[in-house]
Parts: sequence; C-alpha cells; structure tokens
Amino acid sequence: MVRAYGKSPQKIYFMGSSEGGREGLTMAQRYPDDFDGIFARVPVINWVGLQHAGMRSGLVTMGEGWIRSAQVKSFADAVRQACGKADGSGDSLVQNPVGCKATFKADSLRCAGGQSGDLCLTDAQIKAIDTLHATYKFPFPLANGLDDYPGWGVSGEDTPSSGPTGGWIAWWLGTAAPAQPPTPNNGIAWVYGAGGIQYVFARDPKLDVTTYRPEEHQQRLLEVSQLMDSTNPDLGRFRARGGKLIMLEHMADYAQSPYAGIRYFENVERKLGKAETTEFARLYTAPGVDHVGSGAPANVDMLSVLVDWVEKGQAPGDLEVVEQKVEAPAFAVLRALPLCRWPAWPHYRGGDSKSSSSFLCAE
Repeated sequence: MVRAYGKSPQKIYFMGSSEGGREGLTMAQRYPDDFDGIFARVPVINWVGLQHAGMRSGLVTMGEGWIRSAQVKSFADAVRQACGKADGSGDSLVQNPVGCKATFKADSLRCAGGQSGDLCLTDAQIKAIDTLHATYKFPFPLANGLDDYPGWGVSGEDTPSSGPTGGWIAWWLGTAAPAQPPTPNNGIAWVYGAGGIQYVFARDPKLDVTTYRPEEHQQRLLEVSQLMDSTNPDLGRFRARGGKLIMLEHMADYAQSPYAGIRYFENVERKLGKAETTEFARLYTAPGVDHVGSGAPANVDMLSVLVDWVEKGQAPGDLEVVEQKVEAPAFAVLRALPLCRWPAWPHYRGGDSKSSSSFLCAE
C-alpha cells in the first residue's frame, strides 16, 4: 500500500461469509489491532462441533431414517402452516424461527398405524429430524470451554437445491442415503462430516465412522479446536481500540447452525456486558434465508453500514434486506423485509407483505 500510494491505509475492513465469516471472528479475537471493521456473515464458528454434528445427523438417516424429497416438502408445508401463516401476512414465511422451533414438533406428522407415505413420517424419520434439531454433546470441553454444538432450526427445509444453495436436500439428505465413503449424491454435511472424522480427527481414511468415538481422539479434537474454532467471547481489546463488529445469521441455514453464532454473540454480552457490547457489536438474523442467500429477502449493503459506523459514528439500528431480480441492469426489488437486531423478529402490522414498511421489529 505504501509503495503503491505513498501512504498507509486509513481504515482496514474484513468481510467474510461461511469460512470467511469464521475468519472474520478470528481476526477480532486473535488480531484485534489489525482491523477497524469486521463483517462476519453465517460464520462457521465452531468447526469441530459442526463436523461432528453433521456426521451424527447423517448416521441417523442411514437405512430407514432417510427422508424422501416429497416428505421434505410435506414437512416444510407443515412448518409454514403452523408458524408462517398465523401472522396474517399471507407470505408463508416463518418470521420467528426460534419460536417456531420451540413449538413445532416432527411428531405431529407421524404416520398412523405403522403406515408410510409422502404426507407423513415414520418413527425412524422422526428420530432423524429430532436428532438434527438436537444439541450435539461432547464428553469433554473443547476450546473456550464449549462442550456441545447447537442443533439446527426449522424453516427452509424445501429450499431448492443447487450446489451449496438449498435446504435439507442440499446439505443434510442429498438424493440418496449416506454411504461410506460418501458419494456425490449424498448431502454436503455428510461429505464434510464423515470426511472430517476420517481425515482430520481419527486420521484413518478407512475408518468406519459408525464406530467412531470422540473420547478416543480427545487430544486431536482439542488440538484442532484450538486452531480452528473462533469461539473466544473476550473481544475487550477489539472494543477498546474502537473496532466494530457486525454478525449476520441466516435462520434457514443448514450448512451450519445459526444458533452457534447466536450463542457466541450472547456469550460476548455475558463476558463484556450488554451495554458495552452494544457500543461495538451487532447481531442480525434473517428469517427464511439459506446459507448462501436464497429462500427469502437477503441482500443488504453491509459494507456501507459498517463504514458509516466506523468512520461516521453512525451506529446501525434495524436494517432492510431485499430480494431482487437477477437480470441486469435494473435488479428490481421483488420483496423486502426488516433485518432486525437480535433478539427481535419482523412482525406484520398490515399492508403489502412484500414491503418492509408493513413490518416492525419486536421481540
């Protein structure tokens, strides 16, 4: 920079998504003097936990636990019916996925009398979904004292699959039940999780992952966790030097659990205090959006928000996300929603459900 322009940069920003989001948090935690503003989008914050939870969620879909695409659609329809239509907006978007997860149960779709079909679920399939939603527990603590990985939430299960875009079929189920070794038609989480167990943790390419036990590889897990997991909530030094952090979680993300990022932000608040955290950090949650930004309004110019905070002192409040046509050059807005600061959610108050002005952010 100095050689090219004759002066040092006035401000330095880091923006990243997924693994890049984890790297952004790593910068705030380990290199707090290097960046003035950081945006961490859908950060893969607890890498060791994610790979183990992904492996476990795959194991329960081997055999009878695997769920067909038509059943995925039935489950997503049931979630929308139970949690998306009650607000009166008519958009069938689950605007409060945390509340929905607490009330909606897969058991409500249980097949009667031992029957099966596309509109109901067997006991083995219900067990698989409950496992996906449940916390994965380690028998010992990892870096920064964490000994678990949060389960996934509800909504967006049937978001169309295309590479890393999509819901259950893209990330969890694939188009065929998990195999060893994983095949291209398996869910991405199984490919990553089973591969991580074999090659990173057990370091045995021929390992039968159904026999894997974390306690037999404790030292290796701790080593990788110290290196890869960005879970240290002590951002006191980053705050003290004036750094600003914005996190964004997509609530229909099945590549990683958005609840991991939510818990991290809450741990920062517990460590530093809520008022102190508000001075330098924000967490936003976008309902219905998958890992890469599909399924619901997701587009937001977060760089401008971050620059205004760092350079003009304009602390951000609730924002707006939009869904746009992909054809250039107009990029017309198809629908918009408020992007609410955690722990608030959009609440419909009447009017055009495709306009963010028809909603307000409230807990």
